[in-house]
Parts: sequence; structure tokens; C-alpha cells
Amino acid sequence: MADTNILTAEAEQQLRQPIDDAIGKIQDQINVLRQDGTDQVIILSGHIEATKRDKSLSKAEREAAIKADKEALVGARAVESQNKDQVAQLIGEAERYLKAHYRTDYYEYVVKSCAEEKVAAKKAYDEQLASLRADHKQALAELSDRAEIKEQNYVYKNKLFDAKMTYQARQRQIKDRQHAAFVYEYHLLDMLRMSKFSVQENIRQKWENYKYTFNRRDFLLRNGLYFAIIIIFIILAIMTPIIKGTSLLTYNNILNILQQASPQMFLALGVAGLILLTGTDLSIGRMVGMGMTAATIIMHQGINTGSVFGVIFDFSKMNLWVRVIFALAACIVLSTVFTTIAGFFTARFQMHPFISTMANTLIIFGLVTYATKGVSFGAIDPAIPNMIIPKIGGFPSIIIWAIAAIVITWFVWNKTRFGKNLYAVGGNPEAAAVSGISVFAVTLGAFVFAGILYGFGSWLECARMVGSGSAAYGQGWEMNAIAACVVGGVSFTGGIGKISGVVVGVTIFTALTYALTILGIDTNLQFVFSGIIILIAVTLDSLKYVQKK
Repeated sequence: MADTNILTAEAEQQLRQPIDDAIGKIQDQINVLRQDGTDQVIILSGHIEATKRDKSLSKAEREAAIKADKEALVGARAVESQNKDQVAQLIGEAERYLKAHYRTDYYEYVVKSCAEEKVAAKKAYDEQLASLRADHKQALAELSDRAEIKEQNYVYKNKLFDAKMTYQARQRQIKDRQHAAFVYEYHLLDMLRMSKFSVQENIRQKWENYKYTFNRRDFLLRNGLYFAIIIIFIILAIMTPIIKGTSLLTYNNILNILQQASPQMFLALGVAGLILLTGTDLSIGRMVGMGMTAATIIMHQGINTGSVFGVIFDFSKMNLWVRVIFALAACIVLSTVFTTIAGFFTARFQMHPFISTMANTLIIFGLVTYATKGVSFGAIDPAIPNMIIPKIGGFPSIIIWAIAAIVITWFVWNKTRFGKNLYAVGGNPEAAAVSGISVFAVTLGAFVFAGILYGFGSWLECARMVGSGSAAYGQGWEMNAIAACVVGGVSFTGGIGKISGVVVGVTIFTALTYALTILGIDTNLQFVFSGIIILIAVTLDSLKYVQKK
């Protein structure tokens, strides 16, 4: 101990023993006080809940057992209340002791020991490498046969690999040791308080766990594309004032980006559920065109100038709110009908979504173009956008619609049985089917939910653009939606993805497109840029999957 700070396991245990003894003595007193109070409250409460679910008991037996438990529970709570102050006093005494002794008398010594162990392990590794190199060089000097030289090189590489693995294992052991010392304090607090921590303590534990589990390679694979895109966006933000004489990061530009992103958020959230199932949807753009056309016809200002299958519609005599709701219903119904068709063929006949949605693309575009002769239906009633997406103090409320969609989709994914089944089927459909999940129902449900979101998105886009619906509108939007999901970390391998990732992906993608447009980059080159991003994102996703395997 005089020449080194490295602790043996026995020395570390000796440092911690006084803390264990002091806290253990207090914990024993607390346990005695809790025995007939808090412990019984927990046991009886659990027994009451179990009795309620016990189908082997008759109603009378169940009621009698619950009544007896509730009577005992009253007494246990009285004991708990009686001992509450004394327990709190003992917990406070233990906390003060830990605060005064744990770090200074134990944890700081472990940290110093681990730091020195890392240096010693690195030194030993470097010496081992030097020794292996010297031995290898000497062995090669004694060989002349090419086969023997090749074999010696192979042996040398294996020894280097073994040395590296041993060094990494040693580093992991040191890291584990320091982490265990940190966690032990919270283990003691956990026993004292029965798993109750302050906000600050929870943050401290989460930060320590993040550092403990952090892996540079995994971090770069997960976030490397984000960093690259952000760097590109920063470069564009610097270039824009120089080339165009205007700033990119203005309040109005940010609002414009969020407004453009809002309808596309609906589309991305819809297709994200299909990507979770290792699927996709190539018909999104045509869904938007169809929804825009239907909504424009219904909300058109005055009599329609174009016809549908030769019929000219006039909805102008209807109440505005009725037309708005009718347009929304039409968009949702049309989109949902086609996504349900694609979902049925995908789920029932195990057809790849690429095929079923590609068929939808052709059918929708063909029908809408044939019905409308490919004409644009002009503008909707100018009063409608202010009814659907009014500006509240200059803030565009279309963003609030997008936030609502995000919240609802998050709830569906994370708080409903359907959402849990969605992840299960996406991760392993065979295992999900064996566990009793209907793969058909989940797949069809994902397509129906996507159709609802597409309908809402096209309706909002119609209001944002004040109409101008045509079959050609929305071309290429499926690429934007899919790219946003991939950039946001929704994996094509299935069962992996978060709503937060979709939101980030849509926002980043829209911001980049907006910046490129301001700079005057040709739309066709923007498609090239989008394609490159998709390729890189899927490559990184594949690398993550390969690494896990």
C-alpha cells in the first residue's frame, strides 16, 4: 500500500466493512420496526390483489378473505404510522453517515485504485506487445520457407488478438469494479428507503449507468449520420448568408421548416409502423395526391372547374364546417381503403409490402388521373385554412396538429397492446404467432393506422397549400417519409424504432431540403442528396444489425 494505490479485493472489503457494519446496524433496527407495519402492509395489499384475481375461490370465499385482509391491513397501517417517525429518524442517521464516510473512506480509494490499475494494465499490455514483436522478429529471422513464414505470421496475429482480448477483459473488470463501488451506495439507500430516490439521485445514477454502458463504436453507429447531417446543415447555414445574402436560421425560416414538416410528420409516422414490420409503403405520394384532389374538390371555392368521371361537383352551398369535416372523412376513407387492401394482401398472402404498395401506387395514380383527366382543381375556399390551421399570435397551428399526431402515435406504440404486439411481430413474427399474437391482425392494423395518418396528412397539406389538388401532387413524398424514418433509427430489420427518432428524422430532412431550396440547388440534385442519405442510413443500420448478430 505504500508504493501503490491499487487495492486488493480483501483491502477493498476492509475499507467498506465499517460502513457495512454501521449501516447494517441501523438497517436491522429499521427492519424490526417495519416487520409488523410496512412489511405487513405490502404483504396484505399484495394478497388482496391476488385474491381478487383468484378464480378458484367462490364469491363468498373471496369476499371473506379480502375482508379479513383489510381488517389486518388497518392494524398494520396503524403500526406503520406509529413507527413512521422513528424509521425516518433512523434513515436520516444512516444517510448522514453515508454522506460523511462513503466517498471519503471508501469510494475515492476505489477510484484511485482503478485509475492506477488502468495505467498498470496498459503498461503490461504494451510490454506484452513489445515482447511478442521481438519474439516474432527473431522467429522470422530463423525461417526461410515461405509456408513457415506465413504460418508464423498467422500465429503472431493470433497472439496479438489474444493479448488484446486479455487487455480489454482487464479494462472491463476495472470498469466493473468502480461501477460496483458507485452502485453499492445506492443499494444501501435502496434498502433503507425501499426504492425511493430523489430526482438528483436518479439523475446521478442514470448518468453513471450511461458512462458505464457507453461504447464509442455503438454510439457512432447510432448517431454518426445525425452528426454528419448536422454538420452539413451548419455548413449550409454559413453558406446561405454568403451566397444569398440572407440568414437561414431566422425565426420565420424555422417556422416555415416546421410548417412544411407537419404534414410530412403524419406520413412518416404512418410508414414507420410498416417499417417496424420490416415493410414499407411506396404509395404514400399517390395517397397524398388522391387526398389533395378529393379535399380540393369538396372544399373548392365555388363550382368545380374540373370533372370527376365526367361529373362536375358543386359543394359550395354546404356549410363550411360540414365541407371541412366531409373532406377530412373523404381523405381518411380513401387512404384507409387502399392501405387496407395492401395490408390484406401483405398479411393474408405474405406478399411483400413492396409489391402490394407498388400495385396501390399504379392503381391510385391511374384511377385519379383517369377520373380527373390529370387537371388541377385550383384553390379551396380562402376561409377554410384559417378554420383548420389558423395562426395563433403569429404561430402556425398546423404544428400543433403534428404534435397531436406525435403524442397519439407514441401512445399507440408504447401504451397499448397493439403497440406492444407491433414490436413483437416486427422483431420475430414466428415467435409472436406462437405466443398467441395474431400476425394478420397486427399487420392489417398497422396498414389501417397508416391510412388514417395519410388521410390527415393530405387534408392538412390541402389546407396549407390552399388546394391545388391533382393526381401528380405528392410525387416523391414516399421517399422523404421513408428516408426520415431511416434517418430517425426505425430499422428495416424489424421491431426497432422510436417515435422520437421519426420526429428528429422528419425535422432534419425537411430542414436540409429547405436549406438546399434557399440556396437554389436544383430539385433533381436534391433527390440525389436524399438517395445518398438513405443509402448511408441503411448501411449504418445494417452494420448495427450485423454487430448484434
